[in-house]
Amino acid sequence: MTALIDLKDVTRRLVDPEPVTLVREVSLEIQPGEFVAVVGPSGCGKSSLLYLLGLLDRPDAGSVRIDGRATETLSEVERTHLRLERIGFVFQFHFLLPELTAEANVALPIRRLGRYSRREADDRAHDLLAKLGLQAEAHRRPDRMSGGQRQRVAIARALANDPAIILGDEPTGNLDSVNTRLVVEEFQRLAHQEGRAVVCVTHDAGVAAAADRRIHMLDGRIVPET
Repeated sequence: MTALIDLKDVTRRLVDPEPVTLVREVSLEIQPGEFVAVVGPSGCGKSSLLYLLGLLDRPDAGSVRIDGRATETLSEVERTHLRLERIGFVFQFHFLLPELTAEANVALPIRRLGRYSRREADDRAHDLLAKLGLQAEAHRRPDRMSGGQRQRVAIARALANDPAIILGDEPTGNLDSVNTRLVVEEFQRLAHQEGRAVVCVTHDAGVAAAADRRIHMLDGRIVPET
């Protein structure tokens, strides 16, 4: 089986304002149907690794393959299209546009990819919200929803273009225990029932324990689980 995510000897450095290595010679494969947690202390390189996986950043050395496709030589336009088509993001802060309804927020990436008409994009957005139990919130703006509801709208938006990969950067960081459990259960469902690769950076031990595999990072490297 071809890995959905395949990193080989990936390194990412910064030189300004002072030299620092964020990710050091990381090799990693993630398969369809896996829910993977990336854990480690603050500043260890977790989010930097996630940005490389999500094509939001480029490595200084090594290779990043997404669904078997090499990404190092892609133009920014090609990387943006691949990201829009194959990768969905859920961040700690939902980043919903406050002036738009939940349905309109979810429909935005669908319209941007351009596969569907406006009506079809709206219908798909409504269906995704319904699957997450948010049909009653479809025409509400974010300020009329709870924190847990907003984060589930963000998950629906991440699923808008049916991506093979879902990346979460502390997606439960602002949620209470009840809503954290709902988000974790949704990640498990996306991996185990829909066959997506779900990768979640987290400081929450409970979220990490719910994953199929934990990747421990320290000083930019993957280290053995202790």
